[in-house]
Amino acid sequence: MTAAPPTAAALKKDAIPFQRSQLEGLCQKRFFYTQAFEIYGGVAGLYDYGPMGAALQANIISTWRNHFILEEEMLELDTTIMTLADVLKTSGHVDKFADFMCKDLKNGEIFRADHLVENVLEARVEGHNLALAAEQAASSAAASTAAAANPGATADKDDKKRKKKAKAVAVKLDQDVLDAYSTTLAQIDNYTGPELGALIKKFDIRAPESGNEVSDPVEFNLMFDTQIGPTGAIKGYLRPETAQGHFVNFARLLEFNNGRVPFASAHIGKSFRNEISPRAGLLRVREFTMAEIEHYVDPLEKDHEKFADVADLELTFLPKDIQESGKTDLVRKSLGEAVSSGMVDNQTLGYFLGRIHLFLLKIGIDPARLRFRQHMGNEMAHYASDCWDAEIHTSYGWIECVGCADRSAYDLTVHSIRTKRDLVVQKQLAEPKIYDKLVPVLDMKKLGPVFKKEAKPIEEAVFALDQAALEKVQSELKNGKATLTVGSKPVELTDDLLKVELRTIKETVREFTPNVIEPSFGIGRIFYSLLEHSFWVRPEEGAAAATASAAAPADKASVYRGVLSLPPLVAPIKVLIVPISATSQLSPLVKEVSRKLRSANVAVRVDDSSATIGRRYSRNDELGTPYACTIDFASLSKGTMTLRERDTTSQRIGSIDDVIQVIVDLCEARLDWTSACAKLPEYSGEQAVN
Repeated sequence: MTAAPPTAAALKKDAIPFQRSQLEGLCQKRFFYTQAFEIYGGVAGLYDYGPMGAALQANIISTWRNHFILEEEMLELDTTIMTLADVLKTSGHVDKFADFMCKDLKNGEIFRADHLVENVLEARVEGHNLALAAEQAASSAAASTAAAANPGATADKDDKKRKKKAKAVAVKLDQDVLDAYSTTLAQIDNYTGPELGALIKKFDIRAPESGNEVSDPVEFNLMFDTQIGPTGAIKGYLRPETAQGHFVNFARLLEFNNGRVPFASAHIGKSFRNEISPRAGLLRVREFTMAEIEHYVDPLEKDHEKFADVADLELTFLPKDIQESGKTDLVRKSLGEAVSSGMVDNQTLGYFLGRIHLFLLKIGIDPARLRFRQHMGNEMAHYASDCWDAEIHTSYGWIECVGCADRSAYDLTVHSIRTKRDLVVQKQLAEPKIYDKLVPVLDMKKLGPVFKKEAKPIEEAVFALDQAALEKVQSELKNGKATLTVGSKPVELTDDLLKVELRTIKETVREFTPNVIEPSFGIGRIFYSLLEHSFWVRPEEGAAAATASAAAPADKASVYRGVLSLPPLVAPIKVLIVPISATSQLSPLVKEVSRKLRSANVAVRVDDSSATIGRRYSRNDELGTPYACTIDFASLSKGTMTLRERDTTSQRIGSIDDVIQVIVDLCEARLDWTSACAKLPEYSGEQAVN
């Protein structure tokens, strides 16, 4: 009886505890990414992607485009990075797009206030846990023995402490203090600047490195400003998001879509934020790639025709009411239940939460380390009706990677008011609507000569009056005149200039400003989270293991075989081709196999270096390459080659064309490895040339 082929799921990938320093070392060594302008000393918050990083990001974006734009028939845009100041003034970014910062009162070091509070309190809680562990270790020989047997378990904690800046000191806390810290941390995203200042004073939070007091938090606008043109007359900004490019083009998008909603526009591109203190590698940067969707929907019809496709999908939620109670307990619930219970505001928002979940799993995010956190009241914009973040757990904690908000009609409304352009949808009514309505009637021939330049603002003010205001004006006009406020000034209109009449209106078209559901993806954060979720260390075996175990503790960290278990869908290179030697006899076949794979749109890398085959496999395991083909002299005589799977290292063999077809099917997700093993026999480790 043939043994079942090994599967990736059966592997124990956590046999060696995760250490961030190992992943960072691999990314540097294999040039996934590096700090920008490194040879000049680098600039915080700016990164360059190398060949592997650029390819991985391109594959993530390609998958995103297929998953959202193609599947949902979205209208893709590519709008300008340079944005007029007037646009961002209207959207609220000029006045409100800010974080709170404070500084060390002695040396001037700058901190983002909420991050400072969070890091210091987390370090104190960790110090409390260290103090408890020390107590237990002192009273329990078993605990002491277990700690000594697993030195690697503390290595990553030490590494994280160094990265955090706030150092954990083993000090036991009173329960009421611990509870206060926990409540504060659960609501850290919910505080205003003055509230953060009060917390800094209440908990005596100081600069972590110096121990000095810090200033009260002040606002810092995060946008990079610039001048457009040589005169400096046109002020602009580097866009902080791509969304405004959608909204200013809404009228054209609506026309392209034949005047109908719902529809969605999508955009992939760079955005910029002048972060106060960029840290945590790719997670907080000043230039980043975003993928944003603006889904336009009738505010009275927020059901989604495809909601049934995701209604049974179970997600992990952290609702706002749990956070507001100072807890972080997670709730597991289907999207159907979440929407019907009112926890998620509407079907369209719920549908996109489901699609976001499926996308993240498709590219390789661990579902056990994915949650959807609802924004609390102070976090959410005043105009938003609901907002959720897809958060991914990494060694830095829970990281917001995707935001999904119901922005109501705010953006289109403010741009319409500012530009005096109608950004509305007209929808034919099934039955005409007949009703009585007060209507203002201005005599413009008389109004113009009397008020001159003020006539136009008066006209706009009159036609902006609602029914209650018109009723009041009508009542005043019975006495011959009425007073209106235009701008900030009172204006008196006589009954020969203005009349208010009750008219019967027959309405055949309903006019409305659509609401917007906005999923917004931080590609860099997803990219880094995927690397963490994919990275593991293959335990050494035999002599290598003996050598590693005999090494000094300082050497152990550098002796490891890293693996990136990236799905074939997003892996930068799909197949490694390994000739048994660099002889000219094998070269034509290597080129032929490579050509056939490339013609099937499979990314290939040939490694014909002098390193051992095992070493060549290992190097490409670090690149996340899922499959490897070995070509030897039997390949020339028999037309066969082997196929190795990265995670299990198991190998199969077959004819060259059969192996190529299996690879193509694997890369296009028509087969998994178990199914591939049913098509190709197991490779015993050698084959005769003749």
